[in-house]
Amino acid sequence: EPTVRTELMEQIPPIAIFLQESQPKFPTAFFEYLMPIVVRYLTDINNQVRKASQEALLILLEQDLVAQSDIENKVCPILLDLSAPDSDDEYKVEAVNIICKMASMLSRTTVEHMLLPRFCELCSDGKLFQVRKICAANFGDICNAVGQEATERLLIPKFFELCSDSVWGMRKACAECFMAVSYTTSPEVRRSKLSPLFISLISDTCRWVRQAAFQSLGPFISTFANPSSAGLYIREDGTLSIRPSAQDVNSNSCQPSNNITLMSSSANAA
Repeated sequence: EPTVRTELMEQIPPIAIFLQESQPKFPTAFFEYLMPIVVRYLTDINNQVRKASQEALLILLEQDLVAQSDIENKVCPILLDLSAPDSDDEYKVEAVNIICKMASMLSRTTVEHMLLPRFCELCSDGKLFQVRKICAANFGDICNAVGQEATERLLIPKFFELCSDSVWGMRKACAECFMAVSYTTSPEVRRSKLSPLFISLISDTCRWVRQAAFQSLGPFISTFANPSSAGLYIREDGTLSIRPSAQDVNSNSCQPSNNITLMSSSANAA
């Protein structure tokens, strides 16, 4: 009965936390019994069961309860199978979504070696625009997960493709995540490659793309500033913030000293 399997999935995270806290009594229970169930239900025939399994997996990863060996040998292979070119459309959309969400919770090595090649393939998926849309909306998060070298070598060419996609929603998603992508690149790439690309989005034929680009203009410009002198930094929630200077903090001005926050691409895309 699917509802039973769904309910079971919702109970996995609290059970896993209990087992972690009682590890001396149950040293291998989670890895031997619960983790295989979560992985198996990622391919369940019922979409509600799959959704519950995906949510459980993200919670387990966020709580750092999944062993690195299980991530590399059980979770990633299943997601790679589900996102393969010949996979069912519904499974593929779900797989790329979970890949994007879990990227920030995994080590850089795991993401770059196991998930990044498939993500690059999915950015060029000619069959499903939904897959490309998810890739575009989460592009900044993937760049942040793999770092500057992999971003400039592998991801920037794919970003150019998405920014010129025939579907305007793709270009709009790229405009919304532009700041996060720019923040991960070197000043030279930012100046020579991303600036002309951004101008093309501001000049796009679709007004929704142009509007999104203009909304990202300020955050994009801010990535050209020296972080050490400007005090700019990216929060964990994907927002660009400005640290108040010591002079501002110590001044007796009636102006509030709260951080100024600008929404980044990934936050807008969410």
